[in-house]
Amino acid sequence: MKIALIGYGKMGHAVERFAVERGHEIVCRIDETNADDFDSVAFARADVAIEFSVPGAAALNYERAFAKGVPVVSGTTGWMDQMPRVRHILAETGATLLWSSNFSIGVNLFMRVSEYLARLMEKFPQYAPAMKEIHHIHKLDHPSGTAITIAEGIIANNPRVEGWTEDETSDTPGRMVISHERVGEVPGTHIVSWTSPVDAITIEHRAFSRDGFALGAVMAAEWVVANPDRKGLLSVNDMLSDL
Repeated sequence: MKIALIGYGKMGHAVERFAVERGHEIVCRIDETNADDFDSVAFARADVAIEFSVPGAAALNYERAFAKGVPVVSGTTGWMDQMPRVRHILAETGATLLWSSNFSIGVNLFMRVSEYLARLMEKFPQYAPAMKEIHHIHKLDHPSGTAITIAEGIIANNPRVEGWTEDETSDTPGRMVISHERVGEVPGTHIVSWTSPVDAITIEHRAFSRDGFALGAVMAAEWVVANPDRKGLLSVNDMLSDL
């Protein structure tokens, strides 16, 4: 499989390592210094692009890749205000974008467990949910994209939870508080708690490194290339359902 990397920071380097270990070829590397390479012969040769950039660049990166007929696997977060535009481009071009706030297989299994727990809690109103996410000091956005995705899964599976807030003093019924910390080089920890007056149930996912995210992105790219008939906006759940 021929892969173009869009964004060549720490995640891009980790993706490259796993891609090469799995027998794939990196044909193009694009960052802010060589954006014109979207128009290169090398980029056009790619079977798929794996994109980890910055929120302000993500939607334009997708558009430029789609224009060259290259499907995209992306883990960039913080660009959701551009989602209507991206959906329109996907529908208009018949392109493929597999996007996830987190490609770690463990995180995605954690999300499914969290959704199941949320369904169980519908009948136990004495329990209220809260979430805490911890990331490295270089992560600027909060809550993390993963935390928002986890929250959306809880909201979709428990009608008592109507939304989320970062206001830790909030006692609004139906609003789940998401708190955040930025500490050292922590790759990512997400903790969901359901607390009652007498006890608490807590589930946690803790990443040890970026390797899980990078490997998951490469696996997602393999799945996209192996399933060219799957078009539009896809998710890791689509891949896991097939696996």
